[in-house]
Amino acid sequence: MATYTHDTYLSPLTWRYGSEAMREIWSEAEKRRLLRRVWVALAEAQHEAGLVTADQVADLQAHQNDIDIERAQEIEREIRHDLMAEIRVFAEQCPLGAPIIHLGATSMDVLDNVDALRLRAALDRIVERLNLALAALATRIEAEADTPAIAFTHIQPAEPTTVGYRLAQYGQDLLSDRAELCRARKGIRGKGLKGAVGSSASYSQLLSGSHWSARQLEDRVMQKLGLQAFEAATQTYPRKQDWLVVNALAGLCASLHKFAFDLRILQSPPFGEWSEPFGAKQVGSSAMPFKRNPISAENVDSLTRQVAALPRIAWDNSALSLLERTLDDSANRRLFLPEAFLLTDEALTRCLRLFEGLTIWPGPTARNLREYGVFAATERLLMEAVKAGGDRQALHEVIREQSLLAWQSLQEGQPNPLADNLLTDARISALVPPARARKLLDVSDYVGDAPQRARAIAAAIRTAVA
Repeated sequence: MATYTHDTYLSPLTWRYGSEAMREIWSEAEKRRLLRRVWVALAEAQHEAGLVTADQVADLQAHQNDIDIERAQEIEREIRHDLMAEIRVFAEQCPLGAPIIHLGATSMDVLDNVDALRLRAALDRIVERLNLALAALATRIEAEADTPAIAFTHIQPAEPTTVGYRLAQYGQDLLSDRAELCRARKGIRGKGLKGAVGSSASYSQLLSGSHWSARQLEDRVMQKLGLQAFEAATQTYPRKQDWLVVNALAGLCASLHKFAFDLRILQSPPFGEWSEPFGAKQVGSSAMPFKRNPISAENVDSLTRQVAALPRIAWDNSALSLLERTLDDSANRRLFLPEAFLLTDEALTRCLRLFEGLTIWPGPTARNLREYGVFAATERLLMEAVKAGGDRQALHEVIREQSLLAWQSLQEGQPNPLADNLLTDARISALVPPARARKLLDVSDYVGDAPQRARAIAAAIRTAVA
């Protein structure tokens, strides 16, 4: 078998991104182990149907795990057919069982069932990692449910919210993604055993004169594999399945991307409210030693952007598979299916670390709330002044004028003078006493039911991942 070193091109997914567990699922060795698992299950069922002997089945079972990729590649270079090369290796190892390997089957009867098994295992891994990330996020939501912070719309200061409520938005999206991934996982089907065009003609011919039907054989093999089959298939299982799976992964990556992008904004010093973990010996820049770049969040956004592009390939495979099958999906499926899972796996792992290690800085959070929250609080002051007998339109103009002056001061680098200016404005103080006005302009408690809703999301997460 060829050995690969860093002297030749290696995909970053081979060693840099993704987990060993996910790499194993999509490895050549695991693929070939699963191929043999399908062949053995087929032989076992055919023995039950009276087509092959017990000794032939036992011979296949004895060598089921004797993978020899080097020999398979040697044969493939000669015959230019990867599945037949694997059959020949298996046959060389099993002289008694060799004549009945792949009996009645076409290549995709085996390969598409293998892919369905791998899709299912990979989705299990993703949901498992997502559960850990959600649990960590729920802990942060609960801890910060009451922490007031200024909210931003159009990346401009708006009204107050709480840190926990902001985090709950990500949790809510991720719960939706989890439901979609679980739906996709539950819907995974194999091709089953339906032959060259999906009609099961070869199996019907093989079983003629026996007490078994082609459907009974298919059901028995799929039972042994622990996998359901599509009711209808062509030479392949419907490629719509790949699109549904990759689209669910892309949906998850959209949620991870939003969280990471928001973190990048809030880590910028003019905001300064959040920051990702930064190691004691971590280097932020080769040129600027003071830098604390949000490299983990940027990495998440980079990886998830790549996943976002992959559903289009799966869409084309589904839409452009002509009649009973064309082979123009084969090469790209070897690339984008493992790529989608490995990239998502890496992004999830990094977001788990971000959820666990995220720092919420109380100083800048309180500063931004103090500097900008007062603008939102003028709404409360306006309502109180009108209730005291003021003219709503005239008071609105007073607050507008004072707000524009305050914005000018902020843009000149001065502290926000809005509260003091309103407290001393006779048009306001005549209606609302300064002490009362100051209390109204403190927006630390002007967060509505955000804390309760944040806790509700955290509770929903706890229930889902329990």
